[in-house]
Amino acid sequence: MFISFEGIDGCGKTTQAKRLVGALRRAAVPVIHTYEPGGTRLGRHLRQVLLDTRETAPTIRAEILLFAADRAEHVETVIRPALTAGQMVVCDRFADSTRAYQGYGRQISAEVIEQSLQLATQGLEPDLTFLLDLPVEMAVQRLRQRGSPVHRFEAAGLEFHHRVRAGFLALAEQYPTRIRVIDATRSPNDVHTAIWQVAAARLTPPLL
Repeated sequence: MFISFEGIDGCGKTTQAKRLVGALRRAAVPVIHTYEPGGTRLGRHLRQVLLDTRETAPTIRAEILLFAADRAEHVETVIRPALTAGQMVVCDRFADSTRAYQGYGRQISAEVIEQSLQLATQGLEPDLTFLLDLPVEMAVQRLRQRGSPVHRFEAAGLEFHHRVRAGFLALAEQYPTRIRVIDATRSPNDVHTAIWQVAAARLTPPLL
């Protein structure tokens, strides 16, 4: 089973992905936790370029290709081997992030986006995606409270992030059986409980 976590920056997806992995391991489910960009040795170099806020940051079309390169390496060397070995994969961001950030946020055509995704994933999609939905203003406040360095996408401006959030919600309507929208305004414990109830019920055999 392949599970991905999606949402705008500051929604809490990384925290919740880690909590789900912890719960699965306590339930003796074989699982790996990975992320994009940067889930491979090559990906860690690409991540530095993609998130850089300096003048060396890539152009928008180069950005799509760099994400595709990161994902292609990730799928071939991490995700597919784990699934083939019978492990569950929990991934912090996958193809929906490209659809939302580069498609809706950067306003690149859906045709170009899907071509890049097909090249990178060879048709692989998550079995289940958790979309942690949070108003943009709340996400920005959380990022400020975090105090960590701001990367290139976090610095893109409110209008950009409103488009990205709208894109994620549009994807949830387009793929209702795969994408589960989780209200991320709630406490971390409540969010984790909602995620666990869905994930545990989808396992074979179910844990609930």
